[in-house]
Amino acid sequence: MNNLVHIVGLAYGVALVLASVVNHPVTAALRIDALFLPQATQRTRPLNLIFGGLVAGYATWSLWTGA
Repeated sequence: MNNLVHIVGLAYGVALVLASVVNHPVTAALRIDALFLPQATQRTRPLNLIFGGLVAGYATWSLWTGA
């Protein structure tokens, strides 16, 4: 169960990185900037790259160390 949570976290992190580059309705629904910022625009899309890298990195590290 613990590995499943980390794999889902890794997938969401990759989806966030894609949301910073790909303009598609599926990736737009997952955007962090659209969830938390009232006026999310194209200029706020790079926040998804930062948060996606952090989420994917933490999930990868957790899978690697078995935490």
